[in-house]
Amino acid sequence: MENNKFETISNLFEGKEIRSVWNQEKEEYFFSVVDVISALTDSKEPRKYWSVLKNRLKKEGSELTTKCSQLKMMAPDGKMRIRDVLDTKGILRLIESVPSQKAEPFKLWLANLGSERIDEVFNPELAVTRAVEYYRSRGYDDK
Repeated sequence: MENNKFETISNLFEGKEIRSVWNQEKEEYFFSVVDVISALTDSKEPRKYWSVLKNRLKKEGSELTTKCSQLKMMAPDGKMRIRDVLDTKGILRLIESVPSQKAEPFKLWLANLGSERIDEVFNPELAVTRAVEYYRSRGYDDK
């Protein structure tokens, strides 16, 4: 676990905290499943919601639950506890699986993002223009 960096994000989920772990070895983020469930639903018991959803997904033949890993994350009581986590692709698939009005903005965002990337496949100049605009918005100069 020494190659992991712990972070939280809240700007994507109406201020609700989502715990994440950056794994340097795998070079990817892993997100707390229960935190995302909590942010997207009004469930008072997000762990139970995840348990029920996990069973439903298994019955439907979804591979999402098999891609779920467990990592230690900081709990509200300050102790490190094992949590179900998914990588970025898995968390996005989870969001698509949650029947919630709060999930709809993310589903629309994903659809728009997918559409933009497909457009870039057919016109690579769009990808270059997007990258240049992104760097400029981050304060980099044209050099």
